[in-house]
Amino acid sequence: MVPILLVLLLAVILFGAGFAVEVLWWIALAVLVVWLLGFFFHGPTATGGRGRWYRW
Repeated sequence: MVPILLVLLLAVILFGAGFAVEVLWWIALAVLVVWLLGFFFHGPTATGGRGRWYRW
């Protein structure tokens, strides 16, 4: 009985990790798209020049 429960627990952990990794890939892709859009479509700064759109 214990080996069957351990295999079931391992399957649940691996399924959860796979789902989390998949979600993280989609989040990383969304952040990359937002960064690229901000990089190409930022407006002029208050001083009149074209500065960086990010703060760092």
